[in-house]
Amino acid sequence: MRIQLVEKDPKLLEKLTRRLEEAGVNVTATAPRSEEELAHWQPEGNLIVAGQHPLFADLKVLARSAWPTPLIALLPTLDPHDIVEAARSGAMDVFDRSAGINQIADWVTHWCKQHEASQSTRRLSDHFYSDTCSFMKTLQSNIERVALTDSTVLIVGETGTGKELAARQVHRISPRREQPIITVNCAAIPETLIESELFGYEKGAFTGATNNRVGLIEAASGGTLFLDEIGELPLAAQARLLRFMQEGEIRRIGSVTSKKVDVRLVCATHRNLAALSEHNEFRRDLFYRIDVLRLDIPPLREREGDITAMANWFIEQQSHKLGVPAKPLSKSSLQILEAHHWPGNVRELQNVIERALVMSPGATLDIALSAGAMSDHTEHEEASASTTRLAADDSSQELSLEDYFQRFVLQHQDAMNETELAQKLGISRKCLWERRQRFGIPREKQKSA
Repeated sequence: MRIQLVEKDPKLLEKLTRRLEEAGVNVTATAPRSEEELAHWQPEGNLIVAGQHPLFADLKVLARSAWPTPLIALLPTLDPHDIVEAARSGAMDVFDRSAGINQIADWVTHWCKQHEASQSTRRLSDHFYSDTCSFMKTLQSNIERVALTDSTVLIVGETGTGKELAARQVHRISPRREQPIITVNCAAIPETLIESELFGYEKGAFTGATNNRVGLIEAASGGTLFLDEIGELPLAAQARLLRFMQEGEIRRIGSVTSKKVDVRLVCATHRNLAALSEHNEFRRDLFYRIDVLRLDIPPLREREGDITAMANWFIEQQSHKLGVPAKPLSKSSLQILEAHHWPGNVRELQNVIERALVMSPGATLDIALSAGAMSDHTEHEEASASTTRLAADDSSQELSLEDYFQRFVLQHQDAMNETELAQKLGISRKCLWERRQRFGIPREKQKSA
């Protein structure tokens, strides 16, 4: 993703550019020199970050320009009047320019990641909700129904099933779709910071609070707040969240006044919240508040009709990302995909496709090359039967792709030489050697007679 950075202070411009580039963001740091040039200026990138610049002093200049590129405004202070004016002039977000280089860079980097995730979600949604699988047809129908309401939604499913995709789909077709959706991973924010992140704080509320900070709930006002992994939310934060849901208002840390906030809440979890509430690990009253409209996301192993369609979409996406040609799946690969248990769900499928694109040298995509023998489907009947027995013996244990490779090699290396093993796995001897080293299963040297 590339951003266009505009700032009149050359030192700040240089420092911010360097800091963003260190974070992996491509930056074009240029600025038009006159209003006439501004009228014909075409930003280079997916995002404009506009700081203080003579041509941007009047926010109405931004409105007149009507660029299709999203704009983030760096304001001297987060004065409510200036924030409203910036929003009316086309700014989709505002940051505090006085916060310092690192914090501004962190904000922009986070926005870029969120934007890329959102774009990827929109591209994936049509394939994620495949109409060839009854599970997904039912889910899509339920999403369309709940999206039209303003009720709280609880999305339940295993890790990697696509709960965030479902949440974004709810928002995308809801009446709030023109407003932001703010995503919060409750498991990723330290317990000591979660309340200040959600509810914000006032200047001087605690050591280090040098400015007022808008919380994520307040930032989502008018739109949707997605609380991912809500089961990991600390009990203290659960109490404040419950009050917000009951009263429809929030109070920043250090503030004595409350503020009304209009937010549609969507939550997701892979845990059994009812069981957690029985053991006082999750507030029962909060559970009843969020468990209004429930969407259950089935694991990938129960969505056989989706696997091939999603695999083909990932081939298209990842081949473009990696700069390699897209290849059709081989017949044996299709069989492996349908037979695999997919403990990692959609994420595992995406990783398998990416590895296969890199490792497959032929005209078709061979899933077996992504991490050794992925399942019990091989061309060698003896190896196939043996692997099937192995899978049956360990039916209670979900084997990863790496597990399959290691088990296959360890079971057959006494009967096969390296060339034969590599041929059965569909990989080169060099690749076999590299994986042996990676997994710590080097071949013992043959003893001399």
